[in-house]
Amino acid sequence: MSQTPAPQSRTTAPQGEPGSALVIGEALIDVVVDGSSVAEHPGGSPMNVAIGLARLGRRVELATWYGTDEHGGAIDAHLERDGVVVQDASRRASRTGTATATLAGDGQASYTFDLEWALPRVELADDLLVVHSGSIASTLEPGRRTVLEALGRAGRTATVTYDPNVRTDLLADPARGRRLVEECVRLADVVKASDEDLAWLGEGADPEEVQRGWLSLGPRVVVMTRGGEGVVAMTSDGLEVRVPAAHVTVADTVGAGDSFMSGLIDGLWTAGLLGAEHRDELGRIDGATLRRVLERCSLIAGITVSRAGANPPTLSELG
Repeated sequence: MSQTPAPQSRTTAPQGEPGSALVIGEALIDVVVDGSSVAEHPGGSPMNVAIGLARLGRRVELATWYGTDEHGGAIDAHLERDGVVVQDASRRASRTGTATATLAGDGQASYTFDLEWALPRVELADDLLVVHSGSIASTLEPGRRTVLEALGRAGRTATVTYDPNVRTDLLADPARGRRLVEECVRLADVVKASDEDLAWLGEGADPEEVQRGWLSLGPRVVVMTRGGEGVVAMTSDGLEVRVPAAHVTVADTVGAGDSFMSGLIDGLWTAGLLGAEHRDELGRIDGATLRRVLERCSLIAGITVSRAGANPPTLSELG
């Protein structure tokens, strides 16, 4: 089984920035089909976010659900390589799930899934600054209820971030999907979604109108990624910031949104805007700070799409 290349180096957490992150969501095996070539490597959107944060020097714990089979062993090794700690209840699945990603000629991926999501509980550390979830974990029962309960508890002391990362074949229809997603949006302080996600959930509505509508549900910041068209961010204080995409040669888009999400969390962390006590301040983030965070996110995502697989950069690669 081929593995995603390990980063060349790791960097310890920035000095003077205490606290830790928790990511809740699926860890699985990506089976990437590119023409006649088939490769397997650990994946899953939330796990990719955890890896991305670890490579940016953050202390990260992952609450997930996979088995002790061969595929589970590959996930263990992948997480250990970057120092991501896995919660004890995470390794009790009957088998490790898979996601088959079929690449088109332009590097875009379409997915089919074979997995269970039944995480029984989530532990919250005393020093948590941020809790992230999204993707399949936020919509698939029975584990979805565990995710919602954990996000509700976490919001009392930590920033909650969310990326719906919509998997349409698991949601049946947009109306149902929007209902499930917006339950999580209501619990979140920061939401990141692609324009494709917003268009599908909005059933043809202008993605920016759906984005504005989500701000009314409670988040302080909602960010829409638009692939090669860049990023649009909106805040509860009425600020809008638009940032162009990084210009790179695309190898594939696997993990691009996840690495952007890692960069967004990391950037707000550096800006001192994480933690429940900074919630109102987060909503009042100034344009220069938000632009600086988003430009770095675009750089991080650009590096990820320039190479194969979900392989986010390290701090040393960012200079």
